[in-house]
Amino acid sequence: MENWMANWTNAKLCDVANLILGAILFVSPWMFGFDAGTVSTNAYITGIAIAILAIAALAAFAVWEEWLNLVVGLWALVSPWVLGFQGTTAMTVHVVIGAAVAILAAIELWMMSQIPPRLTTGR
Repeated sequence: MENWMANWTNAKLCDVANLILGAILFVSPWMFGFDAGTVSTNAYITGIAIAILAIAALAAFAVWEEWLNLVVGLWALVSPWVLGFQGTTAMTVHVVIGAAVAILAAIELWMMSQIPPRLTTGR
């Protein structure tokens, strides 16, 4: 039981970190003066998606939330090349936050595979 509780706490810390990262990505166009248009819109939408998934995971943990967070984190990571804003401050912010979110999601998925939650108390 203690192992599961430690695992749960670590997962919650990852979700809180993702919530903060999503919020930072959302406000980054103002913080770093991104160009208006596609770059800023991508930061807003991706930041909101990360934050909403983190809130959902904090409220009621589900595996699909971590998979979606992994996908959204990877999108943030590759979006500078897909949307054509390489070599900018916006690229750096997207790559760093996207990598962090994807890594945190991967860690949570790995933790779940190592110590699956127990729904009943065993002997």
